[in-house]
Amino acid sequence: MGTTQLETVPEPKYWHLRTVLSEALDSEFTVGEILPNERDLAARFGVARATLRQALEQLELEGRLQRRRGVGTTVAPPRVGVAVGTGQHAWPGMQGDDRQPVDCTLATPPAAVAAALETARDEAVHIVRSTRTTHGQAIAAELLYVPQASVPDLSAIDAPSGPARARAVLRGLQRLELEGRDSAVELGSARADDAKELDRLPGAPVLVVTTRFLAAGRTAALSVATYRADTCRLTFGASGGVEIQDGPQRQAS
Repeated sequence: MGTTQLETVPEPKYWHLRTVLSEALDSEFTVGEILPNERDLAARFGVARATLRQALEQLELEGRLQRRRGVGTTVAPPRVGVAVGTGQHAWPGMQGDDRQPVDCTLATPPAAVAAALETARDEAVHIVRSTRTTHGQAIAAELLYVPQASVPDLSAIDAPSGPARARAVLRGLQRLELEGRDSAVELGSARADDAKELDRLPGAPVLVVTTRFLAAGRTAALSVATYRADTCRLTFGASGGVEIQDGPQRQAS
């Protein structure tokens, strides 16, 4: 085959600098260490500050760096391994689950969710909002949609609203026999509410994991979880995924 037009395009300066900086992070810096300021870094590598910023933004996107107000740019820890596959055959909220329910409302879900749940378009469902955190940092925001038919014994008197109602819905689900679950992952952009919860800018890249929980031959619940793409490494299956060495300081968790 002949040379394509793309093959003749030279590597952008910022991308070459990103590679050089990545190697420096592995050999000269440790996790949590603050990088020199932009002026010093640009002088060291002989590039314009605009080129440096592009390289730093790319490394931040890849989860190699973290920018914190009042602190500066620091070397990020390894990505957090988050199990989302079929190896965890359990309902949300079971013992050992790191989800933290924060709220629950009864509302009409988006049309796509109603279709997946096979509920009427105008039928209200329980919407449980949860977060997942590690080392004090939020890594995921989750919405769990539960048809009222899945938790018929839920008492509004015992759990009128908020986290208490969320936990009551989860307990109701756990009374059902879980027959199976399946998940799908896609790259997305953080919506305003998710971005605020995850301490990201709106539009930042995120990983959206949709999980369907099956019981009694139907979809008993549907989870839509939004994970920070810069800090998470999603794993599937019972083994917990494959560990990949990515430099001296980047052992996968």
